[in-house]
Amino acid sequence: MIEVNELTKRYGSTLAVDRLSFQVRPGRVTGFLGPNGSGKSTTLRAVVGLDAPTSGEALVNGRPYASSPHPMREVGALLDAGAVHGGRRASDHLRCLARSNGIGTSRVGAVLERTGLAGVAGRRIKGFSLGMRQRLGVAAALLGDPGILIFDEPVNGLDPDGVRWIRDLVRELAAEGRTVLMSSHLIAELALTADHVVVIGRGRLIADEPVSALAERFGSLEAAYLHLTGTEVEYR
Repeated sequence: MIEVNELTKRYGSTLAVDRLSFQVRPGRVTGFLGPNGSGKSTTLRAVVGLDAPTSGEALVNGRPYASSPHPMREVGALLDAGAVHGGRRASDHLRCLARSNGIGTSRVGAVLERTGLAGVAGRRIKGFSLGMRQRLGVAAALLGDPGILIFDEPVNGLDPDGVRWIRDLVRELAAEGRTVLMSSHLIAELALTADHVVVIGRGRLIADEPVSALAERFGSLEAAYLHLTGTEVEYR
């Protein structure tokens, strides 16, 4: 499980996240929503230990992710599909990650197959489209067969078939009992994918509810999002 408890993050005079608290539970897809600049990416970076909280905490299975002895076996994360060495071949990139985390190389072939990249495993990443890089990022996240998956805007650059593939994949992962946290600006897509949503604005919690409850109250997830992130919103 992911637990964010009174998380606050400042960059100088800028308050990016403000006393944010929520939990992400296993067995369901949790959508993470908020306007640009709302603090979503900062929160995700704090969860995986890339940004240290100013105060509060972000825990993975009850402890900071940085203290995990086998990080990729515990959490798989796709935060930036472009953060790869373009000169490497896709298979070599995954082999390096596997070796650094004590993961058997048989997993490389398995995740390449699952992400539809087996046919381009020998190609250098600099020749990949954005959609292919997204799939490679998903493959890296799956490499350690982790119980927790975090995807930040995973459908960026994907064609309609790729978007449907991501939808099916994350729902399969949740059905296997894994914890899945996924951010996206495609609200209509999250309405089809997520079971639960956490909505933030200006670094603070706005909503933490099942998609069905928000859709019943506002007519649709899109309508709920537009209302909750408007200027009239009352923060918790």
